[in-house]
Amino acid sequence: MKYPADSLGAYFDRVQQRNPAYLGLLSSGTDEEFENAFIVLLDGAVRHLEASKKNFSPLGEDGLTGVLAGALSIPGILIVHREANSNGHVDLMIEAVGCIPARIKLGEAKIYKGPKYHMEGMSQLLGRYTTGREMAGLVISYVRQADIKGITVNLRAVLDRELPEGQIGPSKDVTLKWSFETEHRHGSGEVVCLAHIGCNLGP
Repeated sequence: MKYPADSLGAYFDRVQQRNPAYLGLLSSGTDEEFENAFIVLLDGAVRHLEASKKNFSPLGEDGLTGVLAGALSIPGILIVHREANSNGHVDLMIEAVGCIPARIKLGEAKIYKGPKYHMEGMSQLLGRYTTGREMAGLVISYVRQADIKGITVNLRAVLDRELPEGQIGPSKDVTLKWSFETEHRHGSGEVVCLAHIGCNLGP
């Protein structure tokens, strides 16, 4: 259907053509629809870090997470806070202010130093920062070693064996490469999903 150039319909057509993920966030009626649109944006932000890893090599966790936050931010739609307060200073608080209802995601980001350090990030996110009201959480791993594929397989095996932080059953595949998700029993009584996202900054 052809809309007048200055109409709302024409505006949405332009958004759909130039960045369908933005429109997916704005028009999401369910949490699942929102997550499907958000994962496209997250994939783009992770690819941005990976494509410029040489430029970002001097950065530590805070610097890398600042770059990631900037790549995820969309004025008027997604506000990404660094070190925001949610029972402590969480690495990432992502507020979908342009959505109805508004949604919040929390994330911890770590330079990967093995499963134990990764589980410490999970403990921070689930045991301190998450209230149970938020959407699926994120644990971002900046992997600077070689073989991110093998590292991801090993991490999944450790989590599925130890079932940390009230993990319910084995991990599940997600669409992003070197990533997976787990579900956890939270103190609120809710089941909280965590997406474990691998970012390849290795050789």
